[in-house]
Parts: sequence; C-alpha cells; structure tokens
Amino acid sequence: MNILFASQKEKPEFWFPLLQKALPADRLYAWPDTNDGDIDVALVATHPKGTFANLPKLKLIQSMWMGVENIIDDPQVPRGVPVARLIDPGMVAAMGETVIAYVLDWHRHFYCYRQFQNDRTWKRRRQYLASDRTIGLLGLGELGGSIAAKLRAMDFNVAGWSRRPKKLEGVACTTDLDEMLSRSDAVLCLLPLTPETRGILNKDRIHRIRKDGCVINVARGGHLVIPDLLAALDSGHLAHAYLDVFETEPLPAGSPLWSHPGITITPHIAALTEPRTAVGKIAENIERVRRGEAPLHLVDFAAGY
Repeated sequence: MNILFASQKEKPEFWFPLLQKALPADRLYAWPDTNDGDIDVALVATHPKGTFANLPKLKLIQSMWMGVENIIDDPQVPRGVPVARLIDPGMVAAMGETVIAYVLDWHRHFYCYRQFQNDRTWKRRRQYLASDRTIGLLGLGELGGSIAAKLRAMDFNVAGWSRRPKKLEGVACTTDLDEMLSRSDAVLCLLPLTPETRGILNKDRIHRIRKDGCVINVARGGHLVIPDLLAALDSGHLAHAYLDVFETEPLPAGSPLWSHPGITITPHIAALTEPRTAVGKIAENIERVRRGEAPLHLVDFAAGY
C-alpha cells in the first residue's frame, strides 16, 4: 500500500522508522508528495489544507490523534472513505498520569502550598480523605474508563456522564448532566468537541459543582466558557482550575489566564501521541483494510466523533 503522512505538527522523521518496521512491504510518502494521487491510506493530524483534494484511491483516513474535529470539519474529506480515531495505549496512560496529578494537586492543596511558599507563609489546610471527594467525569470512553479505574483504586468516589447509558464498575454513571455535576467536587472534561458539547461548562453548570471544587479541562478549549470560569474562581465558588487546552493555541501572551492565581496552565501536553505505542494500532488498522475488513474505532460523522 501507498501511505501518505500529512501533519503540520507530527514529525515524519520520528514516525517513518517505526512505520517502515511495522509495515515493511508498504511505501511511505510525506506531504506534499502524494505519489500523483496513488495513495491508499492517509495518516493525518492537523493535516495541511488540500490534503484530500486529489486522492481518488483512498481507502482509509487514519487519525494520529484521538481528536478528529479537524478531519470532520474539512469539507474536502471524501465522505465515502472511512475515518478512524487513534486509541494509543501510550496516550491513554499519559492522560491518566496527568489527570491524577491534577486531582491530587487540588485534593492535597498543593496549589495553595505553592502560593504559601511564594509568600513565605507557614500555614496548613484541612486534610481530606480521598473517600470524601467525588470526581465527576464528562465522557466515559476509553480515556474516561481508564481514569475512572485509577481514581477508584485511590479510593475516590467517581461519577460519570455520557450521552448514551453506560455501566462502569464502581462508577455512578448517568445521562443526567446536572445530577452528575451536583454530586461532584472536581469535574474533569474528556469529551470530543461537537456542536452539542461546545460551551458545555458554562455559568449554570460550573455553579452546580460543589463549592471549593475544581475544573480540569484536558479535552478542547471550546468546552469551557472562560468568562464563566473566571467569575466562579473570583467569587470563591471554585478553588482552582487546571487548563491544558484553549480556543486559541498557543495561548496569547496577553491572556489573563496566564496570571490568574486560581489557574494552572499547561501547553496542551496532557497526553501526546506516543509513536512507539501508536504505530502498532495504526498498523493493525492498515492490515484490516488490506484484508478487506472494517477498521477499528471508526468515526461517526453524525455524532461528531
């Protein structure tokens, strides 16, 4: 097969040796070299404009990321070609590590102690048990399920919301978003960004979170209404927020988020695709296409993910 690598962020020099080892019989091309349109599979992540303009033989569009909104929103994506999300074990593990770090930072008040150190103040905050806290998850897919298991292993209570009914061991799953938020001390957003989920964390929903709680957004910036978040922090309703994703990236130097004492910022690094663990999953889907089978983790264009 002829495989096109098209990304403005992922680097082919990191991927090609691993892809060539996993798919020794196939030929790799880096955009803009499309082999005169004779491409069977496109590997994409923030692909260049025009990537799909002249690929008449395309059999699979494989995302190198979990998020696929950039693909779905491209009007040149050939609708008859299957699009697959990437479920990368390395990325799932990294996301769990990041989220646990954020939850513990809030739960153990380390965000306060950093400020106390800066102020040279010797002061203690009240200690809580993990079982005193309920962590609410927006999204119960691969990431949500993995993170829920880690939180439960640490004895946190876990509640979860999803559009469709789900059952996860030890998790209070619901399709009632307001009910889930009202029982949560901390809320973690893991949702795909769709028209239905854009702005889902707005003033009303943020204020349903228990007082002195926190918001953790590692999904997409569009899920969170920033003025409403700032108001909740400034009023003292929320204790802290952990933001890894933003509507505009890089976050502009003039953004008030940089200097807000109630916000911890990271530069969209909660979980990066790890080529060493991702290549096997990509190769598996390419082999399925080669055998005439349906690829795994296909995107539902109607649902938006």
